[in-house]
Amino acid sequence: MWGCSLKPFGHPPGVDAERFQLIAPYEADSREWLKKTWTDKYSGSDYRITTTGHHGDRHTARVKTYGEVLREYEIHPESKCADASRKPCGKQTVGLLQRRNVRIDQIKYIGKESTSLEEVEAGLEHSAENVYTEYVDSRRDESQTKILPALRKLPPPILVKMSGLSPTTIKDTLAGRSRPYPSNRERLAAIVQKLGVM
Repeated sequence: MWGCSLKPFGHPPGVDAERFQLIAPYEADSREWLKKTWTDKYSGSDYRITTTGHHGDRHTARVKTYGEVLREYEIHPESKCADASRKPCGKQTVGLLQRRNVRIDQIKYIGKESTSLEEVEAGLEHSAENVYTEYVDSRRDESQTKILPALRKLPPPILVKMSGLSPTTIKDTLAGRSRPYPSNRERLAAIVQKLGVM
């Protein structure tokens, strides 16, 4: 099985563009591609494809030609690089490029079973979230690495007043003896953001 890439707004009207991907048995002869019936891997519905016009219709999807893919590649932004003023590259960036500086914001553990990442990059899978298996480490989540240190910068009476939580709960949270319920963690995170201490 293999798939094709749609033009923007090339999907048939009424389908969810995020959950629409046409696949068909492999065919080496490109002259046969427009004659084949293609199947949406999400709904199982059958469609035809076209390389003319700007969009599809109820039974046909507008796909990209190899020429269109190559023209897009010529001006695609290189997200890993920066321009001369160290700003991220865009479609119109020219000149000598350099690597962007990276600042680690958070560490997330994902499983090796993320073998479909290549499908995301190829446009066959529209959402990376569908292929990741994330393993949460409670010692390294944002509430422990960012929110809690920011909360410790604030006076406990202010946290009690703004959160509505008991002084004991605030004291135990700041000391790391207890972990608030998810709704309380959200409340404390909102306080940190509101006061701008993170």
